[in-house]
Amino acid sequence: MDSSSMREFLRKEVPDWDDEVTATARFKAFSGQRFDWEPKFQFWRDLILRISRHFGFFMIRPSQVKNEWFNRGGLAPLCLDDVLLVMYNEGNLMRIEDLPDPSSGRLTQLFRKVKILMTRSRMTPEAILEDQLILTALLKEKAEEVVKLLSERHWTSSCIVTMKKLESMCGGPVEASAVLSDLSGCGKAQYLSTSKKELIEGVKVSLTAAAVSSISSLDCDVLHLIWTQEKLQQQLNVIDQRWEMSRKSALASLKSGNKKVALRHAREIKLSNESREKCSLLLNRVEEVLRVIADAESTKKVSEAIQIGAQAMKENKISVEEVQNCLEELDESIESQKLAEKALESAPYLGIDDEDIEEEFQKLELEVGRENVQDLSPETSNNNAAESADLLSDALSSLKLDTPHIDSTSQDSTAPVRKKDSKNLILEAA
Repeated sequence: MDSSSMREFLRKEVPDWDDEVTATARFKAFSGQRFDWEPKFQFWRDLILRISRHFGFFMIRPSQVKNEWFNRGGLAPLCLDDVLLVMYNEGNLMRIEDLPDPSSGRLTQLFRKVKILMTRSRMTPEAILEDQLILTALLKEKAEEVVKLLSERHWTSSCIVTMKKLESMCGGPVEASAVLSDLSGCGKAQYLSTSKKELIEGVKVSLTAAAVSSISSLDCDVLHLIWTQEKLQQQLNVIDQRWEMSRKSALASLKSGNKKVALRHAREIKLSNESREKCSLLLNRVEEVLRVIADAESTKKVSEAIQIGAQAMKENKISVEEVQNCLEELDESIESQKLAEKALESAPYLGIDDEDIEEEFQKLELEVGRENVQDLSPETSNNNAAESADLLSDALSSLKLDTPHIDSTSQDSTAPVRKKDSKNLILEAA
């Protein structure tokens, strides 16, 4: 990580980073009372997390954090050792040696966790600074990222990858071990290995919310096939590199007039082509076997789903004909609803042009102008509204209905009647 990019990020995240007074207060050691240094601890803890998340790593070295990250003219924060210790005690940090071994049994991992909890409170800053530390929150984020990447490349509920593939996704063997430990701890992954001519290590990862299933002999065979596939692909890459080098050498020899050397390189090109054909044939056969296994697993899942559905129908005494009738009725209801929506959208505008609307609007304006030539004052409008309210009250009284008192000054008393009438008209038109 470049120191200049670190300084640029610090100035962006902490606007007063270069302020001498503020920096001096932050770089001081902790006092004896926690309430005095709690805000300072939260500042350094959050800053360490933001830096690690921004630069994309979840493992830190305390010496690098002190001497490179927060170095200001040769000065390092005196409180940083205590910050890391408190983070460790609160579970924000963990040591690599505290990681459970995924290849060990459940009981061994449980005993290891209990041992870590017992020794955590007795940990000293010196012991923490000697080890590489893991940010637990960012480790979980990295594990989720790995599962997401695998789910994008596989369409099954679980997948198997080699340890070498997991290391390339995580950034190294130590990082891969940490991610595997986290996934194993929450039941999302399980370590497996098989021995043919050499030890082959891999991981079975669940790509759904469910826990990963137990390891079977088929999983070990699939791991061996995937390992063979990766080996063949690496061999193809080597052959392609040799072919390209031989081609360039042959062209250079021809340009220089050395036909004998060019002929030798041409022979190497031919051998490379033959080796590539054989390797490609083997790779295609391995990929075909893996494809058949994946299809068989998918078919098994579908078969199990059908059996579960049939069992549920049997337990609830539902026949196949009843299910089919329900589905047909549901389809008819959906189709009717779609037709009704289309009719409501198109009916008010069928056969109507903008010119016709303009003519009708002008006619209405003329009619309104003849009837209401005089300017209506507010008092007249209130009287008209009051008269309408009185007429409505009399009509309801004649029907012997209990009506609430209608305010004579309200101009919205007839609004509900208008909405109801307009709605009925629209439905009749439709």
